[in-house]
Amino acid sequence: MDRRLGQGVVPEAVGVASLSIPPDDGDVDADGVDRHGVVRAAGGVLVRRSDGPGGPAGLTVLVAHRPKYDDWSFPKGKRDPGETDEETALREVAEEVGVRARLGRELPSTTYHDRGGRPKVVRYWEMTVAEGEVRLGDGVDEVRWLPPDEARALLTNGRDRDVLDGLS
Repeated sequence: MDRRLGQGVVPEAVGVASLSIPPDDGDVDADGVDRHGVVRAAGGVLVRRSDGPGGPAGLTVLVAHRPKYDDWSFPKGKRDPGETDEETALREVAEEVGVRARLGRELPSTTYHDRGGRPKVVRYWEMTVAEGEVRLGDGVDEVRWLPPDEARALLTNGRDRDVLDGLS
């Protein structure tokens, strides 16, 4: 199956950037929804830097395919009650790609309407693998380590490309 950008992809919603999102008060229900009806989620962009004989050889990022949505994205998911966004991001990376990660700097957040029409905010962090080997986990059937330009071409949603741009 060819899973490249553009095949079966629904364009980004018009006007999403103008969503008015109430401040996060830290409390969500079992579906990750806060008292304002906003879905709160978090995730990570796993990065790997390699050095060659003459210095830095390059940066690669991990992208994951989710068969439920038939998309390429970064590991992410909804916040559980009692979690911080940072804890959510670390848990989701562990569940989806099987590694314990180390948080780096925060990257741009995304704001959009989910498939149910609810406003959703996803916060992201740059991450590195602290322990473990990448493996397929919850809701993921394929992962790839790619240079940023190749990841950009594979990512399904423009909002994920905006997150990727935050690495530079």
